[in-house]
Amino acid sequence: MNFRSTFCPGSPLDRRSFLHVGAVGALGLTLDQFFRLQSAQAADPAKPADKKGPKAEALIHIFLPGGQAHQESWDPKPNAPIEYRGEMAQVQTNVDGVLLNECLKQTAKVTDKITICRAMTHGEAAHERGTHNMFTGYRPSPALTFPSMGSVVSHELGVRNNLPPYVAIPSMPTNYAGSGYLSSAFAPFSLGSDPANGGFKVQDLTLPGGVTPERFASRRQMMDAVNEHFAKKEKADNLDAMDTFYQRAYGLISSEKARDAFDINKEDAKLRDAYGRNAAGQRLLLARRLVEAGVRFVTLTYGGWDLHNGIVGGTKSQLPQLDQAFAALINDLNSRGMLDKTMVMISSEFGRTPKINGTAGRDHWPKVFSVVLAGGGIKKGSVYGKSDATASEPDEDGLTVEDLGQTVYHCLGIDATKKLMSPGDRPIDIIREGHLRKELLA
Repeated sequence: MNFRSTFCPGSPLDRRSFLHVGAVGALGLTLDQFFRLQSAQAADPAKPADKKGPKAEALIHIFLPGGQAHQESWDPKPNAPIEYRGEMAQVQTNVDGVLLNECLKQTAKVTDKITICRAMTHGEAAHERGTHNMFTGYRPSPALTFPSMGSVVSHELGVRNNLPPYVAIPSMPTNYAGSGYLSSAFAPFSLGSDPANGGFKVQDLTLPGGVTPERFASRRQMMDAVNEHFAKKEKADNLDAMDTFYQRAYGLISSEKARDAFDINKEDAKLRDAYGRNAAGQRLLLARRLVEAGVRFVTLTYGGWDLHNGIVGGTKSQLPQLDQAFAALINDLNSRGMLDKTMVMISSEFGRTPKINGTAGRDHWPKVFSVVLAGGGIKKGSVYGKSDATASEPDEDGLTVEDLGQTVYHCLGIDATKKLMSPGDRPIDIIREGHLRKELLA
């Protein structure tokens, strides 16, 4: 969009140029670009899903890209023939009769605090289409890109404690994790680097060299004067929105508490060790810090699970780190009194084929797979749904993406039947034809 032609035709120095050159550019604040989007449209707070109000204040979504094998994780089949069950062993959990993959030894100790959904199902066997399903609750459409769950939460619940409502660790994993037909105001704030890396620092949260707090305050006053000048000359919703972008960018940088939320180095070294000094551990730990500080929705990715070849080796190289980090997250949230108000979800775009293939792996399989839910109004110590004897299709309580979305939104206090406006002022349900699965609720 050309700002000059839209707002100040013929002006030799338009508002955007002035701000970038005279104020923001001198500070090096590319963060304003995010907040310019983050508030382009003001959102009305969502009405609670029931009179008791929301059960979850935030959600941590752990996404495992590539399609995790349910047989080698949450739904082992020890009694199936070897070509179906695979070569890996199982571990008994602290819930009677519930087995998990041998690599999930720590999660086995917190299974009484989670719910495993073993009959997740949809019909999309391609990575992109399956990912779209799981992030949006909709099948892909050639005519429209639907907003992700995180973007809907951002739209409906808004900002808290000067922090972005929706954060992606380390970056947005897919376009389908974005805002879709909603304004890009509601896209995630991506960190730009991995908290597991040495010297981790979130882009744009510190002042550039040579800019003192005094200069920072002075330039903010300059920005306010410019805002007032242009507000008197022009009346447009976009200008009001831009004021909000800059206010939030400055608010985040000037708020020590907000900046501290992103500083994983402030965590106790023993707790960082408990999570694991690796990608899984440090990403999950940072997610906990962010929701504790006020972020409403965190999406993080871990690993690569498209194991067409060598599924045993691929699983053993990745799953133990996730096991350690996830169990630490559940225990950490629980010890802080946060588990009941923080939902955690582990998902992947689909599962893997019932039979081991000719290269000792499994191929794409959306007919049945597993997701894990915990906290935020979800029942504890439960297995919901059942796959058949060879993990080929749902046997009981098949869970659709629409029903999963409806249930998650319910726990967050969002009415999933609410209609949002797409381009062209067409009203579209947040979730269409979904049903609340009350059996999943505490």
